[in-house]
Amino acid sequence: MATIADNLQAVRARIASAARAAGRDPATVTLLAASKTHSIARIAEAQAAGQRAFGENYVQDALPKIDALPGLEWHLIGPLQSNKARIAAERFDWVQTVDREKIAGRLSEHRPAHRPALNVLIQVNVSGEGTKSGVAPQEVVVLAKTIAALPRLRLRGLMAIPRAGMVCEFSKLKQLFDDLKELFALDTLSMGMSDDFEAAIAEGSTMVRVGTAIFGQREKEKSTA
Repeated sequence: MATIADNLQAVRARIASAARAAGRDPATVTLLAASKTHSIARIAEAQAAGQRAFGENYVQDALPKIDALPGLEWHLIGPLQSNKARIAAERFDWVQTVDREKIAGRLSEHRPAHRPALNVLIQVNVSGEGTKSGVAPQEVVVLAKTIAALPRLRLRGLMAIPRAGMVCEFSKLKQLFDDLKELFALDTLSMGMSDDFEAAIAEGSTMVRVGTAIFGQREKEKSTA
């Protein structure tokens, strides 16, 4: 049975292969381990295998993990409610799901002065699905200008969760990223998960969010199976 260390090695090899196939340096793609629902012990296994960046969906679920495993880089990759903005600003290193001026303002207000600026990504709803979070592509520029003007925040780029199999949505987000890259000094394009990260890398992703391919089936899903 493959261990988390084995899985990480395999995922890193796939990332490197996809990057080289696209004519890119594998070092330009960051692996974010999506650790949502997984235990501190399993995250510690990934840490022991050299993984440093982890993504969590829920602020409250992440806090015990952040406390237990200091020195790691923590990304919020799930929707952020305004009443959790203070805690997110205080405890996370990145928030990848900013899609409203109100959330951006609260993150800026509550980011502690002793910590580096909070890295933020704008979540874009490239598919236009009503059930998905994210700002419409045509509204990204306005939100980006707002974030760029706020203290204690550093706008790094864009994030999206395209529909399964819709490579054209990766291309759409990459084009938007390229249009805004120089204007806002963007350096991060977060797209691609376990089932499609190779296609995302081919389209220009600089950060892939991989959970199942590293940790296996989500632990809460196991308990209900």
